[in-house]
Amino acid sequence: MRVSILFFCLIVFAFRSDKPAYRLYTPQLKATTYAKLLSQAADADVVLFGELHNNPICHWLELQLTKDLQAAKKGSLVLGAEMFEADNQTALSDYVQGRTTSKELAAQTRLWPNYDTDYKPIADFAREQHIPFVATNVPRRYARQVSRQGLASLDTISADGKSQMAPLPLTVDLTLPGYQAMMKMMSEPSHGGTSTPNPHASNPEMTANFARAQAIKDATMAHFILQNLKPGQTMLHFNGDYHSKNFEGIVWYLRKERPDLKIVTLSSVEMPDPEHPDRENQNLADFLLAIPADMTKTY
Repeated sequence: MRVSILFFCLIVFAFRSDKPAYRLYTPQLKATTYAKLLSQAADADVVLFGELHNNPICHWLELQLTKDLQAAKKGSLVLGAEMFEADNQTALSDYVQGRTTSKELAAQTRLWPNYDTDYKPIADFAREQHIPFVATNVPRRYARQVSRQGLASLDTISADGKSQMAPLPLTVDLTLPGYQAMMKMMSEPSHGGTSTPNPHASNPEMTANFARAQAIKDATMAHFILQNLKPGQTMLHFNGDYHSKNFEGIVWYLRKERPDLKIVTLSSVEMPDPEHPDRENQNLADFLLAIPADMTKTY
């Protein structure tokens, strides 16, 4: 009898907890709810959803937030994304406005490899609901140019090219912790602890240029967010977590131009136990999206 009771207790203990796909927390790691995220997002000028590019929970929650904000804002929602570059704006707008097909969009733009699984549902919803969708990122060739040759090299590009990025000359504060961390990583002798030599390690200027390339992306995304935001609207923007984590990156450039802007940020973090986030995850964003570390990936 005692064995049966013990066995029953073990079974109950093993299955008494849910298996949450995610948890939401405040900056102080207090548990919070999706309803509070939605409420604050609906009241914001700009919402920066810092995603992990290959995480299905991020992409599912992005879609849900898009749908719910559209219902709450009643036509005053605008979307923006790092995943679309400024010189592809016409093609993206043509698709969202129903003038072209998915096949034509793919032929006319540089879609990310995971577009069909991760971003197409959002683009299709924008198309159905007639939601403006802004291509906010700098064309990758210019970010690559900065990484290799520095910001001064952008002075030589055409006027059309300059229209596809933040206004020049660009202010970059390399003392910001995010850029400092990037430069530290790029100055290590090898990549990720492997034996692969790092060409940036012995060249401080190349290391700094790598951070400046990140900055031209951050600044350009902020620029096109502001350029396409009208009073009373909310811009929901999708970007890699690094671009808005710690209230830096895009946030820094937005604040530089519009200190009065209401900004809500969300930072996505994979962790072993989403029920108990580590203290190191404090103050990453207005909302922390905690996801199990063994969550399946989209690629």
